[in-house]
Amino acid sequence: MEGFFEMTAPGTLASAGGFWRSAQPLILASKSQGRRLVLQQTAIPFTAIPAEIDERALERRVLAKGGGADAVVSELARAKALKISADNPESFVLGADQAASCEQRLFGKPGDLTEAARQLTFLAGRTHRLHSAVALARDGVALFETVAHADMRMRPLSGAFIDAYLAAVGGTALTSAGAYQAEGMGVHLFAAISGDHWTILGLPLLPVLEALRREGALLG
Repeated sequence: MEGFFEMTAPGTLASAGGFWRSAQPLILASKSQGRRLVLQQTAIPFTAIPAEIDERALERRVLAKGGGADAVVSELARAKALKISADNPESFVLGADQAASCEQRLFGKPGDLTEAARQLTFLAGRTHRLHSAVALARDGVALFETVAHADMRMRPLSGAFIDAYLAAVGGTALTSAGAYQAEGMGVHLFAAISGDHWTILGLPLLPVLEALRREGALLG
């Protein structure tokens, strides 16, 4: 699948050239709109090339070995980064993945709106944890990995509210773990949030930038 270059506000890419040191743009191995928006805000030149992997099969293998949510998202982020890195030598590649956990249950992206309603019904009135993993790779080698967390307390939700919410957001409910985007209409679901904005969006930005500086891709 061909990538596409992300454009930012006029002048920002030119200013980014002052501290972006790699000869190639960063590659984001994801189709997530939220992650693209996060990177756009940094003014780092990048292209997005979604990694086509069997995420559910990999998740099942990790869980069968006794791995938890952190292990699942870490394996998925690494697999995405390495897959795209293998075909793009010399480029720095970011893979990322996110899941939600609550009371020993793991929640990924819902497959349809019926599943989205089931996820929201279970999470309503409870606190769940978001697990956001990122992996940085180059030349087929994983250079850096981390998992960051955010705790999300969802307010009690009536069935009528869940139906109205899903009718309003439609298919976007299927693009994120837990069936919401907290930066959008999903904010109506919550009573309290503990965690940084970028982790909630699925790309823990500060450790990513620090890793890029260590690797010489960003000016220190």
